[in-house]
Amino acid sequence: MAKILIIDDERAIRNTLREILEYEDYVVEDVDNGVDGLQLIQKNDYDLVLCDIKMNRMDGLEVLTDGLAIKPDLPFIMISGHGTVETAVEASKKGAFDFISKPPDLNRLLITVRNALDRGSLVTEAKVLKRKVSKVRPILGESQGILKIKETIDRVAPTDARVLVTGANGSGKELVARWLHEKSNRSNAPIIEVNCAAIPSELIESELFGHEKGSFTSAVKQRIGKFESANGGTLFLDEIGDMSHSAQAKVLRALQESRITRVGGEKEIEVDVRVVAATNKDLLKEIEDGNFRMDLYHRLSVILIHVPPLAERRDDIPLLANSFLEEICSEYGMPTKRISEAGLEALKALPWTGNIRELRNMIERLIILSDKVITDNDVRAFANPSAPVTIAAGTASAPVAAAPQTDYEKFKNFQEYKDYAEREYIKFKLEKNNWNVSKTADDIDIQRSHLYSKIEKFGLKRGE
Repeated sequence: MAKILIIDDERAIRNTLREILEYEDYVVEDVDNGVDGLQLIQKNDYDLVLCDIKMNRMDGLEVLTDGLAIKPDLPFIMISGHGTVETAVEASKKGAFDFISKPPDLNRLLITVRNALDRGSLVTEAKVLKRKVSKVRPILGESQGILKIKETIDRVAPTDARVLVTGANGSGKELVARWLHEKSNRSNAPIIEVNCAAIPSELIESELFGHEKGSFTSAVKQRIGKFESANGGTLFLDEIGDMSHSAQAKVLRALQESRITRVGGEKEIEVDVRVVAATNKDLLKEIEDGNFRMDLYHRLSVILIHVPPLAERRDDIPLLANSFLEEICSEYGMPTKRISEAGLEALKALPWTGNIRELRNMIERLIILSDKVITDNDVRAFANPSAPVTIAAGTASAPVAAAPQTDYEKFKNFQEYKDYAEREYIKFKLEKNNWNVSKTADDIDIQRSHLYSKIEKFGLKRGE
């Protein structure tokens, strides 16, 4: 429920505003001067302030300036019986959300209050999302290979040395690159990522170096390339082994001279970029096969960091699994589930061909399909439904049986499969509990309202 502060030296106005806003179910506090108002803003969390302009002791515009210095995102609506265009403009320049004349029109007041509160909520959400997006995940693990990577990052990051990160798909190469940037002196500048395998060879040069208007058929306007966008920061060239020969030559020149030329242009542009590259290929073999330039390899590989596959760091799986459990359950808005010790051992025994990415998908699947405690039987049932799974050597568990076969070809993507599995699981639990929604919600550990939403979403009906 939104909390609103009214600052006005006229008791009648304060009482009127309070009655209107409390009738709309807002929590309202009021004060008759700006000095006391600022003290309340300092001590409490308000969602909105309604502030008079002409007051004793302290002018409303001063309250606005000082209030925003205390709480920069706090919306202020200024009110005045002596309103002029100049006053409204000045209030807006100082950061007020809106300006209302006395006596306030009821509809105008309520619409402005709602809009100000919505804007405040959006600002808060945007900040939370920005923190989530910009936050770099920790590199989890205590295995020898991971400890060596962390130590290398700490040593190398503060320098401008170019780094080549190698490792299988899904092993965490991008995370290493982001930590190299995060711990560098360039962390306040951007890290720009280019997936060289995802961009057609005829477009990679334009993507990296930009192009001038008219340089080719679809070049309808000038474009800034990734090298320029990353100026002062870090350029992460992912899957560098898939880059065309022509682009390799231009990247080599850019690294040698710290200058680039846009496609179709003649002007040389200086760039200050630290390059981190990554690949899942054996570049030395690619050099032998004539697919990669040796001189570019030596330019990129001043420092080499190899990320081991998950199969070589099985002791890190419990730490990773529990971290993903907490993260995914939080995203789903449900209490965090846990994995039994036997379940963790079963996870450690699986053949992790997809590495960290596969593990995260597996944990998400187990959260959806399992009860409050994820067991080793759950891991065996949902590990790899399309094929039998063999337990790795050195474990005491018996071979893992395959789950009943399903036509998995019919699913276009993992989301479709997830929806299908979630529907079947909820249907099974409802039938098991004779369609007692409260008991089922408690059984699968979600809110009853959430379960009703799922029943409606999947069109589940009793006795179908």
